[in-house]
Amino acid sequence: MAFDFNKLKELNELDFEQVAIWPKEIKTFVALVCALIVGGISYYAIISSKLPILSAAEAQEEKLRQSFEAKYRIAVNLQAHKDQLKRIEEDFSSMLKSLPTSNETPGLLDDITYVGTDAGLSFKLLNWQQDIPKEFYTELPIQLEVSGGYHEFGQFASSIANLPRIVTLHDFDIKSSNNELTLSMQAKTYRAEASKDGGANE
Repeated sequence: MAFDFNKLKELNELDFEQVAIWPKEIKTFVALVCALIVGGISYYAIISSKLPILSAAEAQEEKLRQSFEAKYRIAVNLQAHKDQLKRIEEDFSSMLKSLPTSNETPGLLDDITYVGTDAGLSFKLLNWQQDIPKEFYTELPIQLEVSGGYHEFGQFASSIANLPRIVTLHDFDIKSSNNELTLSMQAKTYRAEASKDGGANE
């Protein structure tokens, strides 16, 4: 049967004591209005006060999901991380062994002198400078001044790079005087600081 909206015009004439004989259109309308009222009261009295708790729970759920995903990725790649850490430790240990110990630093000047004279250079100056302490190591500068030709300078720099201990060259300055080239520079080597438990590189 079709819903007759004209029946709603009789709302003002209805007797609430005779609900049983109201037209079905009016019963449906009143039931709908009552449902909306009950729903609205329920929302504001019960549900609305719980919405902030729901939002907080959803945010916490998202945070936990992201944490789980991050930990899952770490767990999946744990062996790869361990292998990478092992390689880093091996590389670091190898680098430490390339740093001269306190006993070896005096002999380092002999090594530099040897590779310089072998390249055909004449030394005018070769002196240790003041140590420069850093956080994890000490910088040991050496002031150098040699004379020779460009080819000998290049061979000398290459030989320094091939020394078993780390030595770097800085602040190059080439001057020409009386048909002679003079190269001034600063060489730096590094000494690892002893660990707190008393250990040092060997």
